[in-house]
Amino acid sequence: MGIRAIIFGATGMVGEGVLLEALQHEKIDAVLAVGRRSCEMRHQKLEEVLHGDFFDVSPLEPRLAGYDACFFCLGVTSVGKKEAEYTRLTHTLTLHVAGTLARLNPAMTFCYVSGTGTDGTEKGRTMWARVKGRTENDLTRLPFKSVYNFRPGFIKPVAGQKHAYGISKALGLFYPALKLLFPKYVCTLHDLALAMIRVSTVGDTVRVLENRDIAREGRE
Repeated sequence: MGIRAIIFGATGMVGEGVLLEALQHEKIDAVLAVGRRSCEMRHQKLEEVLHGDFFDVSPLEPRLAGYDACFFCLGVTSVGKKEAEYTRLTHTLTLHVAGTLARLNPAMTFCYVSGTGTDGTEKGRTMWARVKGRTENDLTRLPFKSVYNFRPGFIKPVAGQKHAYGISKALGLFYPALKLLFPKYVCTLHDLALAMIRVSTVGDTVRVLENRDIAREGRE
């Protein structure tokens, strides 16, 4: 028996890559992609719902029930944003969606894409790292079956992506060298997606996964 998964952010680079891998994986029976615009994919496993305001997902509640996992890939850059705005778009939005899912699916595994350098103490000097750390910490307090926080650094895109960043595609050509020189700071989107699927199906004692943990999960 496979699992049913929800993906938020399937039109971004990370979400699109996770979606492509999930649709091909034998342990995924169905995927619900929730986004502001269409991911423009067609697949027998895929259902899509468009929604413009993630600060109010109450109209979607009938569609969000009955799932085993959520791969939360939404995210915004902190560049040019004050802490209050970044907190609203990162912490407030994520916790609103996650809180709804926890209420509807208490047996769900929630996978959150954070980032290398996230500050779990919430006391560091770097604004985005504090906000991400607070988000990770507050997610673990929700009544899910389990929460896993993923902290990728540079991510090599998967083949066939439409929404991969140009710089990611370019650097991806040099990934073997980057992996050799900076193993703590790089991973592939293939491994990230497989790691999310693995922790959602068999679990892991590590709840905060850095790049090396992501690579390990992707190989197992």
